[in-house]
Amino acid sequence: MPDLLLELFSEEIPARMQAKAADDLRRMITDKLVAEGLVYEGAKAFATPRRLALTVHGIPARQADLKQERRGPKIGAPHAAVQGFLKAAGLKSLDEAKVQRDPKGDFYIALIEKPGRATLEVLADILPVIVRTFPWPKSMRWGERSARSGALNWVRPLHAIVATFGLETEEPDVVRFTVDGIEAGQTTYGHRFMAPAAIAVRRFEDYEAKLAAAKVVLDPARRKDIILADARQLAFAQGFELVEDQALLDEVAGLVEWPVALMGSFDAEFLSIPDEVIRATIRNNQKCFVVSDPKTGKLANKFILTANIEASDGGMAIVAGNERVIRARLSDAKFFYDTDLKTKLEDRLPKFDTIVFHEKLGTQGERISRIERLAAEIAPLVGADVEKTRRAAKLAKADLLTEVVGEFPELQGLMGKYYALAQGEDASVAAASEEHYKPQGPNDRVPTDPVSVAVALADKIDTLVGFWAIDEKPTGSKDPYALRRAALGVIRIIMENELRLELYELLLWADIEVLLDIKGVKFDRQQNSLDHLRREDVLTQQGASRIRNRMLKKFFSEETATEEHDEAVPRLFNLLDFIVDRLEAQLRTTGARYDLVSAALAVQLEDDLFRVSRRVEALGKFLDTEDGKNLLAGTKRAANILRIEEKKDGKTYDGAPDAALYALDEEKALAKAIDQVKAEASTAVAREDFAGAMSSMAKLRPAVDAFFDKVKVNDDDPKVRENRFKLLNEIRAATRAVADFSKIQD
Repeated sequence: MPDLLLELFSEEIPARMQAKAADDLRRMITDKLVAEGLVYEGAKAFATPRRLALTVHGIPARQADLKQERRGPKIGAPHAAVQGFLKAAGLKSLDEAKVQRDPKGDFYIALIEKPGRATLEVLADILPVIVRTFPWPKSMRWGERSARSGALNWVRPLHAIVATFGLETEEPDVVRFTVDGIEAGQTTYGHRFMAPAAIAVRRFEDYEAKLAAAKVVLDPARRKDIILADARQLAFAQGFELVEDQALLDEVAGLVEWPVALMGSFDAEFLSIPDEVIRATIRNNQKCFVVSDPKTGKLANKFILTANIEASDGGMAIVAGNERVIRARLSDAKFFYDTDLKTKLEDRLPKFDTIVFHEKLGTQGERISRIERLAAEIAPLVGADVEKTRRAAKLAKADLLTEVVGEFPELQGLMGKYYALAQGEDASVAAASEEHYKPQGPNDRVPTDPVSVAVALADKIDTLVGFWAIDEKPTGSKDPYALRRAALGVIRIIMENELRLELYELLLWADIEVLLDIKGVKFDRQQNSLDHLRREDVLTQQGASRIRNRMLKKFFSEETATEEHDEAVPRLFNLLDFIVDRLEAQLRTTGARYDLVSAALAVQLEDDLFRVSRRVEALGKFLDTEDGKNLLAGTKRAANILRIEEKKDGKTYDGAPDAALYALDEEKALAKAIDQVKAEASTAVAREDFAGAMSSMAKLRPAVDAFFDKVKVNDDDPKVRENRFKLLNEIRAATRAVADFSKIQD
């Protein structure tokens, strides 16, 4: 079957837009083909700095003929309805329509036959529309036509269009159309400098081969392979290793059509700057790779650039130009770094009092103080030294005001660690500056040092509680403050460090801190009250709630304190629900079944996230056994019977069954087994022996099986019937000690 070749040749397309543009071109054209009834065999799109290209193979030469029945009005319908039907169906009179017999009344139908069009004609219609409506993030007009109404908008000036369609064994046809004065044809162009002459092409294989001969590598994946292989070889030849950077590789492959790797160098004195600063400087300013010395693991004073030309001098002038620019940029970076070292991190903190974090949540200085106090609360719970944690939380954000981070924001935290070590801070305190931002994504590592864990949790919890307090929650796909990422960070830190924390308690304390900052209560009064109240009460969920209410009354009127407390409790439970929802998603990514997560969480709102994961794990193992599968079947059978009968009777069968109404041994055995299992499972769950709780549940299986085999639940005696329904409800209640079995899929 025929193939389509399309190329849109323009000035340089920004590298960041190329991959999506190629995907959009493929999607838009193939969607249109399918909508026109032209099902294809395959499609692939390509992008270089100067062109978007697409090949679609296996397209039918023409559309299939369509036969369609259109239903019309009933016989005897008003004249206007009949005329409307005839016009819509393209019929001259009712004589051309057929009558469809129907018990509800006969009606007219029209048989419409629509001959298929040649694919070449269809393409000539859809391609110019796609070009005109292409979804570039940014576009422009150019030249004399730019002021004209309806002028083409394109990412950069569009110069030529190639559009051919035909069989491999025949000369293809040109898809004839014009866009803004540019007529589609068979002419493209090679490399801007090395082969700028026009090239006549026919189909994709011919097109790709001629471009390669004209110094253009069409496939971006192949350009990446060439760049990576040549860069590795250059580094290896000098005894170094390439520091690979996938994001940079993707970008550089979008900057060149004919990649040529070259090596340059810079003064060794710049190696006194941290490696990450050197790499960021060279990467951001010149899009070059750096290399490391395998003997030391540190960077070498070399870099690798990717040129877009085979220069006659072997690239010497290109390398010299890059070396000159990189020398100037590294001089600036060294100046920034040396200047930063002259000021201690702690001396930068007062400036945070003048920087607003959020108009409703105060300054960065106030937020740092909140994080410091909350981190100190968390420290003993995670095995961290309290004073080191306070110090780490105090300094963690200080590098935001340094010159290097101002120039390279992606180095925030990391530079804080370097500066903290340089001024003699403890290693754990320094590490927290970098690690408290982690994890920043699903593949990022989580902090494991207890000090870093405490600061990271405090930072993320303060963010969540603060934005919940001012009702700036995520909505739909919008999450401008990255609150979902913060919640997932809390979850991963807790789970991967196997921490046992009562999260609701921490949310309460964080909410106190936020509220008192919003209300303008001074730190010294707040801290004294916290210390005083902490000595008087036990830190449980109930105790924390009591302390919070009493604390509010110290600063506000009783009426205001009660109002604030009453508003906070549902708000914080809503936040806990939000975190638990993220936990469900996180557990599913680790292989846990979604229904088991839902079943485990449905028993009660759980704020010990690690305990939830253990419960889900134990439940999954239990349900893989024969006892688990059969008990699940029996429990769901009991639940289904109850649901049907409760709906029919209009009441629920709660309450304890009457032992005096047990008429059969199987009833008595089941009741006895339920009492035993309830006690054993509850005791096991209380000591967090979830495997033991599941083993206890297994004891129900024979009694449940025997009950359903021998006992008529829907007994003729109403009292016996109701009592047996209550016994079924006891099965459901007993299993809820570990999970809600009704939420588990068979």
